[in-house]
Amino acid sequence: MDDDLDHTLDAVGPRLRALRRQRETTLADLSAATGISVSTLSRLESGTRRPTLELLLPLARAHGVTLDELVDAPPTGDPRIHLRPVNRHGMTMLPLTRRAGGIQAYKLVIPAHSGRSEPDPKTHEGYEWLYVLNGRLRLVLGEHDVVLTPGEAAEFDTRVPHWFGAADSEPVEFLSLFGKQGERAHLRASPKATD
Repeated sequence: MDDDLDHTLDAVGPRLRALRRQRETTLADLSAATGISVSTLSRLESGTRRPTLELLLPLARAHGVTLDELVDAPPTGDPRIHLRPVNRHGMTMLPLTRRAGGIQAYKLVIPAHSGRSEPDPKTHEGYEWLYVLNGRLRLVLGEHDVVLTPGEAAEFDTRVPHWFGAADSEPVEFLSLFGKQGERAHLRASPKATD
């Protein structure tokens, strides 16, 4: 059993380095996101520092993976996905993807009275695609101020100032696909039928 534990812990360093490189994140960026010093991060990645739960938890969170994925725990055979909601800025986010890097998918729920009624547009790197499931979503995007209803979608470069919230006194649920490096969602369509 001790050999298995040692082997698992020895494999964490290379996995941490690979995750960080996939996300194109520097040690300094990761240090700022986790509060773990650059030297400790470097020693974890090189295997000269043994990982502890106190170090692995913030790293898993920063990389957007579960602890099981970070330490490559064996699968349990349970096919259920255990979503862990995150509350941020007056909304609930449920991550639907569990891999680091690439396009990330979320289900977001903004309650009727979330404190997000006054637009406060922000910018950041990336590209986002939204699809409304229930309720009415107000989207402020640059000069545009639109309301999306169930079944409607929007896509935009997140470097354009943007904000979204419930359009009225009802909660809104929507899906978001977000690419940090500006990846766009690509739809595969059938060729147009010719007459």
